[in-house]
Amino acid sequence: MLSNKYRQFNTIILTVYTKLLLIISLSILALIFSNSAIEQSYSIYIDQEAAAAKLSGLDKFGIKEIYPTKEGGREWYMNMSKPLDDNAFSLTFNQNITRQSDGGWRISGPAVRMNVNTPPGLPQWKNVEITGYAKIIDVLPDHNSTVKDEDLSWYARGGRHNTQVPCEATAYIGGIYVGGSVGWKKELWFTGGYTDEKGPEKVTSPLVGRWIGWKVIMYNVNNDTAVKLESYIDNTNTNYWIKVTDLVDDGGWYSKSDDNEFNSAPCGRDKDYVVTNAGPIATFRSDNLTWDFMNLSIREINP
Repeated sequence: MLSNKYRQFNTIILTVYTKLLLIISLSILALIFSNSAIEQSYSIYIDQEAAAAKLSGLDKFGIKEIYPTKEGGREWYMNMSKPLDDNAFSLTFNQNITRQSDGGWRISGPAVRMNVNTPPGLPQWKNVEITGYAKIIDVLPDHNSTVKDEDLSWYARGGRHNTQVPCEATAYIGGIYVGGSVGWKKELWFTGGYTDEKGPEKVTSPLVGRWIGWKVIMYNVNNDTAVKLESYIDNTNTNYWIKVTDLVDDGGWYSKSDDNEFNSAPCGRDKDYVVTNAGPIATFRSDNLTWDFMNLSIREINP
C-alpha cells in the first residue's frame, strides 16, 4: 500500500516538474522571439531613419546636402570615434590629433594635410561635395617661408603633392581664411603650377574661436570641357548653408609662374589647363593653424 502511494506521489511530482520545465522553456522561447522581434524592429527603424534622412536631403551626420549623392556613388565619412583606424584616411605629416570635450578632434601645424585616399577598385574623386566643420583655435607663427596662407581649404582632382611626382598634383582648392574671406586656387603641378586666387571675397567675420561648416563642390559641365566650382558656409553652426562662391573654369585661368618655370615639369599641360580629370586623393588642408574638426565627409554627387 505504501509502495503504491509512494509511486503515485512520484508520478505527481514528475508531472508537476515536467509542466514547470515546459512553462520555463516556453517562456525562454517567447523571450528569445520577443528580443529578436525587438532587434528586427529596431533595425527596421534605423534603416527607415537613414532612408528618411536621405529623402530629406541630409547626409549620415545629419548635415544638409547641397546636391544628392550619385546613384551607387562613393561616399566617405570620417570615423568620429577613431579617425586613424580608417585605412582610407591619412595625415601627410603625421601630426597628432587629440579628442576634445565637445567631440571634435584637434590638429596643429604649419602644414596640415588630411587625405582621403582611393582604395584599389573604387572610383577616384571627381564630381564631389566635400564637407567639414572646423573651429580655428590659434594662428601659428609662420616659420616656413614657402607657406604664407592662414586658411582652411578642401581640395580634390589629383594625387600626391611632392617633388618626386610633380605632375600628379592637379587640384581645385576651395579655401576660407582666418579673417573671413574665401576664394579658389588651381594647381597644375607641384610646385610651379599654381594660379592666382579667383573669386576672393570677404563673406563673414573672423573665424577664431567658433565652429563653422565649410563645403567645397566641383563638377564637370559642358560635356566635360569645363568645371563648375561652388563653396558654401554654415556660418552659425546651425546647418544653414549659404553659397559664397560660384564660378566656372572653362579656360583662361593661367598658372602664375613664368613659361620657363611652368614648362620645367614634363606634364604636357597648357598653362590654363582645365582640371576635368578625377584624382585618387581628396584633402582637408590648413596652413599655420591650430584647429578642431569634426564630421568630415566626401560624396560623389549628381548635380
